[in-house]
Amino acid sequence: MATQIKDLTVEELQVIIAGTVKQTIEDMLEDIQAFSNQKYINSVAEARAEYKAGNIKNFEDVFGV
Repeated sequence: MATQIKDLTVEELQVIIAGTVKQTIEDMLEDIQAFSNQKYINSVAEARAEYKAGNIKNFEDVFGV
């Protein structure tokens, strides 16, 4: 059975949409800030190289599960 939203008021829908747009913009600004930081870019490159070289630990090793 499909979910229906017929009982939402216009104001409730506006709040949902506004919250979604606000979160999306905040996420994009955070990405822009991160990618304009050379230290962050270098850390991503280093992490990818370590992963590719197999220098990783799996979940079970870290948490003893």
